Order: sequence, then structure tokens, then C-alpha cells
Amino acid sequence: MSINIKILFALTLIHFTGDFYTAFISPLFPVFVERLDLSLTQVGIIAGTMRLLAFIIQPTVGYLADRHQTRSFIFAGLALTIIFIPLSGIAPNFWVLLLCVALGSIGSSMFHPSVTGMVPLYAGSKAGFSMSVFNTGGTLAFGLGPLFITWYVAFFGLTAMPITMVGGLLVLLFIWRMLPRPQSEGLKRNGFLEALKESLGSAWKYIAMIWLVMFMRALVGQSFLTFMPVLYVQEGFSVVSAGAIYSLFTVSGTISGLLSGHISDRIGFKPVFIFTYFLMAPALWLLLQLGGNWIYFGAALAGGFVLAPLPLGVTMAQTLAPKGRSMVASLMMGFAYGLGGAITPVIGKLADTFAIRPVLTVVAFLPLLALPIIALFPRTRSNG
Repeated sequence: MSINIKILFALTLIHFTGDFYTAFISPLFPVFVERLDLSLTQVGIIAGTMRLLAFIIQPTVGYLADRHQTRSFIFAGLALTIIFIPLSGIAPNFWVLLLCVALGSIGSSMFHPSVTGMVPLYAGSKAGFSMSVFNTGGTLAFGLGPLFITWYVAFFGLTAMPITMVGGLLVLLFIWRMLPRPQSEGLKRNGFLEALKESLGSAWKYIAMIWLVMFMRALVGQSFLTFMPVLYVQEGFSVVSAGAIYSLFTVSGTISGLLSGHISDRIGFKPVFIFTYFLMAPALWLLLQLGGNWIYFGAALAGGFVLAPLPLGVTMAQTLAPKGRSMVASLMMGFAYGLGGAITPVIGKLADTFAIRPVLTVVAFLPLLALPIIALFPRTRSNG
């Protein structure tokens, strides 16, 4: 079966649009801190809520998506994100800001499992590369979104954010006619736990190990993405410059993600995992040692290693457990990402106590703990 470029484009566009709006929040933390007098603990709570909702909702939506052939999760979820994230710009206090971010995050959690589960159906024999292209939609959005919103807020002001929802709503109308209904994976008669057991089958031990490794990556990546803009604004960078640093961190992941997906199709997942996790820690440490304009280079290098394994975890899990594509996608992208990010309030509290830089320095070395687990991974490549 050949790659269906039209459908993959639609899926990638959905991924890009949703993550583009989701990417507005973190680079604006310095602005929210100043305007609403937020503490770093409150920043951590907002960031943690974004990820925690992914942890709570994505596996449930993944289960429902495997049971029902409907586009409702995709379009309703995308609409929530497009509408409520821009409304955060007019939030008068911490609690309203938290509510807007929470509703937008729920929307993000709703569309991710369904669209990710559809990718292998239209990928032909290039599942790893196709998932990397799809993932590029998200990582590119997380790169361009901060550049756009920091420029936009600097020029028009925070209260003008609701106007940005117009572009997303136009995209929503555009993809309405392009996207087919998701295909059910035959789990309709099972309850949640039974569906989970059938989805994972005998590969559940390997799925658990992949999840743990992806959880560590999420914890490290989300800690840096949340507090890196605040750190550099504290140290004299403008909000726009901090947004550029954030963008370089994520945009480099579009390149490294495509490369890792292509290489994994050829040599398998395990060697790529070992290479990226081994170099992730020194790259993050180097970023924290650099100063001046060298920070931009360090952000690109570190982000490349942090984001390179992102499509691999999903594709490897779907390869080992093909009966529940949406379910395992939600476990890798939602459960791991969400739980890793849910610890962000703890990182924020530590940063309030010890300052951001020393806390991130410790976090930078966590990827090394994943290497013994990766050593136990099976040697496998994507199906095709």
C-alpha cells in the first residue's frame, strides 16, 4: 500500500493547528507573571494542568476512538483549543487563566489520539517516516507558535489574543471536507481494561518500558519548555528573544524527528533511542552553560535531542501492539507527556526555593537514567 499524501496532509494540518495554539501559553509565562503577579509555583500549576489533562483524558479518548468511527473527537477538540487558548489573553486573574488553559488543553487531548491512530492506516510501508512527518506538524507548530504569539503580543498587546482564533476556525472549516472517518479497531465489545489488555497483548511489558522512557523525556522537555522563557527574561532577554529561544528548541525537533524516523525505518528503533538519550543530557547541560547569542545555538542543539525520540515511542508501540493504534498513541503522547508535565508544579516549587537554573541543571541529567531501560528494548523496526 502506498502513502496517501492527501489524508496525511490533513492529519498533519490538524496536528499543526492544534499545537500552534497550545504553544501560545509557555512563551507568554513572563507576560502573565508580570500582568497577574504569578509566582513560579503558579506557573508550574498552569503548566502542570496542561499536561495533567492530557494524562487524564487522552487514554479515555483513545479507548473511545478505538470503539467508535466518529470525527467528533477531532473537530470538537480542535475547536476548544482554537477558542479557549486565545481567550487566556483577557483573563483577569490566575483562576480564569487556569480555566482557559484547562479547556484549551482538554481540546488538545481530544483530537490527538484519533489523528495519531489514523496515521499508520495511510502510511504505506513508511510508518516510521510518516509518523515523523505527522509529528513534524506538532513540533513545527511549537516552534512557530511562540515566535508568532510573542511578536503579536509585543505589537498588539495581550488583550488582542482572542482575534487570533479567526485563522484556526478557517482551518477547521477547510479540513472538514478533507478528513475521512477514523476506522474502528474492533474493540467495541470490550470495557476499558479489557480493551487495554487486548490492545497491548503480550507486548505489554515492552510497552510499559517504552512508556517509562517517554515519561522521562516528557519530564525533562516540559521542565525546560516551561521555565526556560522565564529564566532568560529574568536574565535580561526580551519576551520576543525568549520566544525565539523557545522556538529554536522546538523547531530543531522537526528536523531531528524526521531524521530519527527515517533512520529507525532502516536500522530499527533501539539504536536511535540509545543515541538520542545518551547525548540529551550533555546537550541540555551545555545550553545552561552558554551565554549571549550562543544560547540560541544551545537551544537548537538541546531541543533536537530532546524531541528526536518523540515519534519513535509512538511508532514502536504501535508496531508492537497494532490492534490498538489510538490507545497506545494516547499512552505514549498523552499519558507519558501528561504525567511528565504534571510534575511541573513540583519543579516550579523547587525553582521558587532554589532558583530556576540549578533546578534545570539537575533535570538535565535525568535522561541518563533511561539508558538501562532502553538496553532492554527489543530490536524491531516499523511494519511494512
